[in-house]
Amino acid sequence: MIDFSLTQEQQMLQKKARDFAQSEIMLIARKIDESNDSKIVPWHLCQSLFRKGADLGFTSLLLPQEYGGMSGKCTDFVLVQEELGAADVSIACSYFNLTAAMSLFITRGGTIEQQKRIFSYINSGEPLLFSAAESEPLVATSDIFCPYPDSKIGMRTFAQRDGDTYLLNGTKSASITNAGIADIYFILARTDLNKPQQESLSMFYVPADTPGLSFGNRTEMIGWKPSHHAEIHLDNVRVPVENLFGQEGKAGELLMLLPEVAIGLAASYVGLARAAYEYALDYAKQRVSWGRPLIEHQAVALKLADMMVNTQAARLMVWDAAHAADTTPQLAAIKAPAAKTFAVDVAIKNAQTAVEILGGYGVTKESQAGKFLADAWIGYSCDFSRDILRLGLVNFM
Repeated sequence: MIDFSLTQEQQMLQKKARDFAQSEIMLIARKIDESNDSKIVPWHLCQSLFRKGADLGFTSLLLPQEYGGMSGKCTDFVLVQEELGAADVSIACSYFNLTAAMSLFITRGGTIEQQKRIFSYINSGEPLLFSAAESEPLVATSDIFCPYPDSKIGMRTFAQRDGDTYLLNGTKSASITNAGIADIYFILARTDLNKPQQESLSMFYVPADTPGLSFGNRTEMIGWKPSHHAEIHLDNVRVPVENLFGQEGKAGELLMLLPEVAIGLAASYVGLARAAYEYALDYAKQRVSWGRPLIEHQAVALKLADMMVNTQAARLMVWDAAHAADTTPQLAAIKAPAAKTFAVDVAIKNAQTAVEILGGYGVTKESQAGKFLADAWIGYSCDFSRDILRLGLVNFM
């Protein structure tokens, strides 16, 4: 028998995340969304809530206790991410999901020395914000999956070995999450441009204060207003050999160690889908048409029923992927991208339906429906495009 009930500890964790999301994230997200000041830097407003969330254990939830973490499971993680995503999906994904998942990645892909060095911050009381730099202005991240043995295909950021160091040169695209505000960057670069990318792609750990590392202006998105994205410029960025993660040319294999990134994103989008449903439901109960609440009209009631069913289906798919990550990691490699694509699809559909139910109000800035839709659409291209993830699933069929 399959048991979907939560333990008492999980219920407490879920409530802690919900209370934090409603009291902290919603307030900051609304302030940023309503601001017309083009000079505002969202991170300046989000930094304090990131610290509070870190103090509550949300960024170290997946870390083993020996590193100062909570030794939580992915099934615990998705409970938190759904609550944060329901308050604001961009804050949930950019600040909490990425940092929590990359912290776990360090335990799986880093050496003992790297783990001790990086995790020393946990006891300092100053949480670190992470960024993963993959795509480039003319090279999509999806090129990582390109099987063609052509050295001209793929990333052009180059890491040249120079004694006990590497020199990194190149540019990462304007869509790099947390670029310009992160403390730590995980940068993908080629260590041999004469070899196919799958044989030459490597990952480097680069602190933000490393000389030669600079950033472009913040990229304006159609949604995700509290987040921060920008280009990364690497001009003779010198890092020690000890900052290479794994072996040269094996970054592709390292990336497969972390299905939690996609699963956390999926959970965050379940939160958005739920928020859109609850928002439309509340409106339908209060708005009167033809002398009765909208929810009493069958056309509206059927839309709300679909929103509820879709949200529950997406949640179950995310929970299933999380369970696989905890018990059968090789199976999670299939279920994680499937859950992510489906959850984003549901979030977009629910947000669109919310706009429809609200009618004229749905397209006003006073309404949250338009924000839900703009935020939802970004999920299609976040952490690999929807289509490349679906094509990847074919390899497991």
